[in-house]
Amino acid sequence: MPKAPTELADEVREQVKDKKSYLGVIDRLNKASVEKHWEAYADIPWDDPEFLVDKNDPRWVLPPFDRLGETEWYQSQPQEVRSQIGLWRVATAMKIGLQFENLLKRGLLNYAYRLPNGRPEFRYVYHETTEECHHGMMFQEFVNRTKMPIRGMPRALNLIAQAAPWIPLVSTEMFFVFVLGGEDPIDYVQRKSLKGGHIKHPLEETIMKIHIAEEARHISFARHYLKHRVPNMHPFRRRILGIATPVVLGVMARIMLSPPGPMVRHFDIPKDVVRAAYKNDAAQAEIANSVGKIRDLMAELGVVTPVNKQVWKAFGIWDEPKQRRAVEPARAA
Repeated sequence: MPKAPTELADEVREQVKDKKSYLGVIDRLNKASVEKHWEAYADIPWDDPEFLVDKNDPRWVLPPFDRLGETEWYQSQPQEVRSQIGLWRVATAMKIGLQFENLLKRGLLNYAYRLPNGRPEFRYVYHETTEECHHGMMFQEFVNRTKMPIRGMPRALNLIAQAAPWIPLVSTEMFFVFVLGGEDPIDYVQRKSLKGGHIKHPLEETIMKIHIAEEARHISFARHYLKHRVPNMHPFRRRILGIATPVVLGVMARIMLSPPGPMVRHFDIPKDVVRAAYKNDAAQAEIANSVGKIRDLMAELGVVTPVNKQVWKAFGIWDEPKQRRAVEPARAA
């Protein structure tokens, strides 16, 4: 079994010009899942003293790019309180991540259930489901070791989210937009944290590197699936997809990046501090940046129109798509 990855994984990026190219991508992703994968309880040394989770450990203090960490209120708190807030943020992200991946696994299995014999997507979906099971276990184990009352998604949204696993029965394209809506914002934050050297605790770093390495494959499959399918969609279904996409992304990016309500109440963080930290132009730009890859993909596929662009703007996640570079040959993470 391979050790935890030491470098950030890249997505498989290549043009899907025809069905043969698309099937080639799936074949490479399937092989990568066999050659490079990790198990939650075999590849993470949970009982290593260095991996102990202490809520007062100064390594949990919020990184510089977290807007709350820049506020005078946060800076004035005792070091133990600042550490506990930082750990709560990390644990909440993991709890929301495992809840999202629970929905994702159920949706993937609903999608695979209807696939005919011989379809290569079936094997890939089961590889991804297996990997997501290990992600859920390592996320929950981390949350348990914090001994904090971490809840995850807001209750109201939790009820609505139960519809997500059934989306593939209506539109597989919409389901994989949902997949990217949950995976891309987390991937954006995790990569930024690691590249910036903001992750100080070895347990968090190990979990994050494993997650990034395997999510690169999951993101790649979703993107290539959309590239393969969306150009052939019925115009009416494309219009529906174009309107629904910014709604899904706008809601999900805010869930992933906004401060959890229970944390605000537990630490009695003043409302004006929360507003100053997370309701400003810089924070809104961060949310828009976290869905930048999906937004560029939708523009590339011709899904973005002058009409639905207004929906993107209404949710505060619009930015002019970047000119795409010539893609490199595929490299499976």
